[in-house]
Amino acid sequence: MEEKNKELKPKADFLFEVSWEVCNKIGGIWTVLKSKARPTVQKYGENYCLIGPYSPQNNKGEFEQAEPPKEWVQAFLDLEKEGIVIKFGYWTVPKNPKVILIDFSKWIERGDQIKRELWEKFKIDSFNSPFDYTEPVVWSYVAGKVIEKLLPGFLNKKVAVQFHEWLSGAGLLYLKSQNLPVGTVFTTHATILGRTLAGNNVSLDSFLGKINSGEQAYKYGIQAKHQIEQACALKTDVFTTVSQITGLESEIILNRFPDVLLPNGLDMSRFPSIEQISIKHKLQRDRIRDFLFWYFFPYYEIDLDKTLIYFTIGRYELRNKGIDTFIKSLGQLNKKLKEEKSKKSIVAFFWIPTQTQSIKRELIESREIYTDIKEQLESIEEDIEGNLMKSLITKSKIEKADIFENEEDTLSEIKNKILKFKKQGNPPVCSHNLINQNDAILQMFSQEGLLNAKEDKVKVIFYPIYLNGADGILNLTSDEAIQGSHLGVFPSMYEPWGYTPLESAALGVGSVTTDMAGFGRFCWEYIKGKKLPGVFMLERMDKNEQEVIDNLEKILFNFLKLTTNQRVENKIQARNLANMADWEILIENYITAHNKAVATLK
Repeated sequence: MEEKNKELKPKADFLFEVSWEVCNKIGGIWTVLKSKARPTVQKYGENYCLIGPYSPQNNKGEFEQAEPPKEWVQAFLDLEKEGIVIKFGYWTVPKNPKVILIDFSKWIERGDQIKRELWEKFKIDSFNSPFDYTEPVVWSYVAGKVIEKLLPGFLNKKVAVQFHEWLSGAGLLYLKSQNLPVGTVFTTHATILGRTLAGNNVSLDSFLGKINSGEQAYKYGIQAKHQIEQACALKTDVFTTVSQITGLESEIILNRFPDVLLPNGLDMSRFPSIEQISIKHKLQRDRIRDFLFWYFFPYYEIDLDKTLIYFTIGRYELRNKGIDTFIKSLGQLNKKLKEEKSKKSIVAFFWIPTQTQSIKRELIESREIYTDIKEQLESIEEDIEGNLMKSLITKSKIEKADIFENEEDTLSEIKNKILKFKKQGNPPVCSHNLINQNDAILQMFSQEGLLNAKEDKVKVIFYPIYLNGADGILNLTSDEAIQGSHLGVFPSMYEPWGYTPLESAALGVGSVTTDMAGFGRFCWEYIKGKKLPGVFMLERMDKNEQEVIDNLEKILFNFLKLTTNQRVENKIQARNLANMADWEILIENYITAHNKAVATLK
């Protein structure tokens, strides 16, 4: 029997990790850094510190200021004399890693000088670059100076510094320009050009191997961001990215294939166990059904016991996220289910935030009347139970008058409320009034015949606000909403990683991903050929749009036909799949990258 591999140990004596999203929730990198804090601290202990931007508003609730280590105090005082103010403390996440937040406001005026230096040393063309370029460049350049100032305290020690995305790139290039003795790791989570092309409906498979990245960057006006990203990829000791698909993209766009892949993981300790999954699902499903009752029943009745809940959730990127593909597949599926007179139906939620004016008035009215009726019934529930018990014991025949006190008044009052509850027409396809009257999702609903008519077997609800648990109508957090659903649908055309299907799997909910998503590539070997894989694969690479729509419709249809036991089995498979992306396992990829970086030191 082969001996089990020993735990990979860090060779770096100290690790700095630099990102614009440290204690600063903007996007997916914040999730990466926060969720992997526990295993990183377990590996490095006190020899780990993150560096981010100081922003009192954004850092609120995430940062706890504290006295800095004694050996760093003089360096921080020296930096303050240069106009660089350091806020030292701890990130309020598991294991509370050390954090340096930099107030670089006094250095913004030096932006042109820094950009000139980047041109002279690395040929990065930032002429007329916007503030969303200048601000992180100044911050990261200053972050490089902070690390430089701290290095004398690490004599005869190996220091690794990991930089995330182009926003931190000026710091890496500063360290390289000063020839400082640190091992550097640069991580791109998605190339700026790749994301831009995808946002302009240029599919990844169409440009792989067929693109002049420099020309395209100028075409879209992102040359400064692209060039700093490319310079970092080429100059760093170790280049990394989050997935195989982004690795292929980087090889073409940045001219370097990653040395190490760093798949994104989850802290699985915060998710329910397999034993808890079914209980959580039933609890949250019933809360969603309660919402669906007062959403649909004023107009017509639907059989909630035979209705599955599909959903998608994330940023409003119609093409990149495959929202358009999902809607078109639902349109086709609706026609198919109506033709076969299906007894089952689907409610598809689109939890995608956009600008809103207010909740639809008719929904507020329905919710209030429904709540009123429910509270009235609950208030007389004990009386009804007592009267019924008494009648059962004392009489052979039970009359309504024996159950209801003031029968005529009570029933009349409830009937009047029910009459007010009833409405004409169709339930709304959107829960809120939108600022944009020509919203693309609503237009696509109309084009695909998804109107929430009584005869429709596929109902749709565009829910355009963040799920925070207290929004006034659904009142669920995103985790609760996912747990109460049956299937997540994420048919992305461009997704460097894709946390949502992984998070859904961790919550015990099956989902659809694609071979154009990093997570899809990560789990492909484990799921191919399985009828109940937990996560279903939609192939998009080298497929035309109609093929993709047809194949997604087939996945959605086949899932609808699964038995309850099969859906439970799929939940278990999804949870098992998520276990493979536990940071306890994936953190070793980071350690490998850090070890390779310090191995370059003399």
